[in-house]
Amino acid sequence: MVFVTKNSLRKIFIMILPILKYGSHILRKHSIAVTKEDNRIQISENLFDTIKKDGACGLAAPQVGILKRAFVIDTSPLFDESKGFEKYEQFFINPEILWQSPEEVYFKEGCLSIPDIYEDVLRADKIRIRYSDINFNTIDEEFEGIKARIFQHEYDHLEGILFIDRLSRLRRKFLTSKLDKIKNTKNIKSWIKNILFKRLNFLTSG
Repeated sequence: MVFVTKNSLRKIFIMILPILKYGSHILRKHSIAVTKEDNRIQISENLFDTIKKDGACGLAAPQVGILKRAFVIDTSPLFDESKGFEKYEQFFINPEILWQSPEEVYFKEGCLSIPDIYEDVLRADKIRIRYSDINFNTIDEEFEGIKARIFQHEYDHLEGILFIDRLSRLRRKFLTSKLDKIKNTKNIKSWIKNILFKRLNFLTSG
């Protein structure tokens, strides 16, 4: 006999979502605001389930076909006290960047939507942000270092911007063949059709 607890029931409904890859037109669209009518819990849980499976540090809703202004950050894969990387996990709704420091730093970035490509990207070292949590409480914070970088990377996704857009023209040209390979690896149109119906279902359900 198996007893179904709240935790075991949660495991049954874990959903690992397909990641849209470079070449998908959805990744280039501007996302719209999350409202109280949207299924925020479902979006949050699906994003966290997916990111933990892939071992990444951030994932934005547009990357899984949801054109809503939301993303998650989970720094667990980077946790290293000796390097000052703390554990941090949060779901961000309708985030804003209020201020960016003039000090900028390079750091190597990658992206689940652009697999196997890692490049040094210049971003502000500190930012002041505002966002809503899952209960729509407004939160103002200041991030620096790796948290600031991940936030900026995921925020770009909500604007239809990819990290490769922040590289020099020469560097992007150098990556052309790799990017074309990613674009041609999957029949993007077919699996977009397969997942969009699911997205629309839980976004319109309470």
